[in-house]
Amino acid sequence: MVTRLSSQDAAFFYMEEAAVPSHLCTMAVFDRADARLGYEQVLEKVEQQLQRVPRYRQRVREVAGGFMRPVWVDDADFDITYHVRRSALPRPGTRDQLNDLLARLVSRPLDLGRPLWELYVIEGIEGDRFAVFTKSHRAMVDPRGGALDIWQVILDDSPEPPLPREDLWMPRPEPGRLGVMVEGLAGVVSRPASGVDLIKYAFGDVADVAGKVGRTVADVASIVRGATTNGTVDPLSGGRSATRRFCVAQAELAHFKKVRSRFGGTINDVALAAVAGVLRSWLVSRGHPVAASTTVRALVPLSVYPGDRAAPGSPPAVGVKEPSSDTYPVGPTYGETTVELALVDLPVGEPNAIVRLSQISHAMTARPGAARAVAARNLMRLSGFTPPTLHAMGSRVTGSISRRAFHLVVANAPGPQTPMYFAGARMREMYPVLPLVPGQALSIGITSYDGMLFFGFDVERDAVPDVDVFPALVREAVDELLESL
Repeated sequence: MVTRLSSQDAAFFYMEEAAVPSHLCTMAVFDRADARLGYEQVLEKVEQQLQRVPRYRQRVREVAGGFMRPVWVDDADFDITYHVRRSALPRPGTRDQLNDLLARLVSRPLDLGRPLWELYVIEGIEGDRFAVFTKSHRAMVDPRGGALDIWQVILDDSPEPPLPREDLWMPRPEPGRLGVMVEGLAGVVSRPASGVDLIKYAFGDVADVAGKVGRTVADVASIVRGATTNGTVDPLSGGRSATRRFCVAQAELAHFKKVRSRFGGTINDVALAAVAGVLRSWLVSRGHPVAASTTVRALVPLSVYPGDRAAPGSPPAVGVKEPSSDTYPVGPTYGETTVELALVDLPVGEPNAIVRLSQISHAMTARPGAARAVAARNLMRLSGFTPPTLHAMGSRVTGSISRRAFHLVVANAPGPQTPMYFAGARMREMYPVLPLVPGQALSIGITSYDGMLFFGFDVERDAVPDVDVFPALVREAVDELLESL
């Protein structure tokens, strides 16, 4: 038996464009544990954990010229040193230099003939720190099949990592061409819709295919048909350039909790209100007309916990909601979590920050027809450091929605509020880098970790040359919310 790519993953693979790469990226900054931590130690740490993510040693093999879904096969020539790479910043190793390097790394496509991931160790960051940056193709991460993001297995919750398990990996023999084709033909005969689904994905038949991410939702078609925007916001429309710019921002999670406690809603509602404030200020700074009724439609993947549903059969309460302890998860175990989608009109034309928050909270709770899930309701048990996997799950879902339905993606994945470590080095920051949707100029990823919210802004280089203003705009948006307490 061979493991064949799902219809959705095959579509991701075949629709990969050099101009619009669909890999997901994550960047984390660490304190250097001691002088002994170098490239060789990092290489050993990563290699020890690959047994827990076997897909990271597999490559995609195409079948019958693309007329059948490709298969995953072990890479007999797997070379860990190709995938784990070393880089360094010139002194003084500033954050601007780091952002420039990451923008170049994000812009480079993955080699589709090898396992679809890369990891960079970036040394020389000011403050005696180093960064780890990862790139993984969207087809790599599918928790339903046990395929997790590598971050979920390389981080530890203690500076003393557990003893590694012995890994005596040997590649399985690659199946013969005839056997793969016969098995594929048998699958087409038994499930003829699978081949049709791949074609539909390629041509954007969202209503029929979005349910492949999770179980089919009856109202997918009506929601997507009603998801027309109120006119394209020109600054958020990009071309098809492969080059990127990247910047990061951070804010204290306690500030978002204070606002939530005073005005209600969820942490995610407050984060979206801050994003709306950022977009409002940015549009005004560019001289774009912003009227009182101006909105920006965001596609928002949401991490939802079992307690978010009041009763079986009731509409899901969307938003990143904390467990009953009134905190984000405090350890590495998340329990059952699902990722759902909401299409949210961010009220960037509203000048009052609290009114923006109220409007967003109302859209997320009082209008389930507009803000309920449209895909990915598969419950799964996740453990380890899950934000990158949750972001990957969200990105898989966004690939099933017509790009004409929204202006940008804003994804928030909650993380643990206790320190995590890599080879004994404490992780201080974690930034998600979401792929751009073709024709769109901006995506925003958010991760909470250890008392902070970390924002990653991925933009098309030519469309958003002023990306460096976003960190200041985040601070201003949070301050505006706090001033209303």
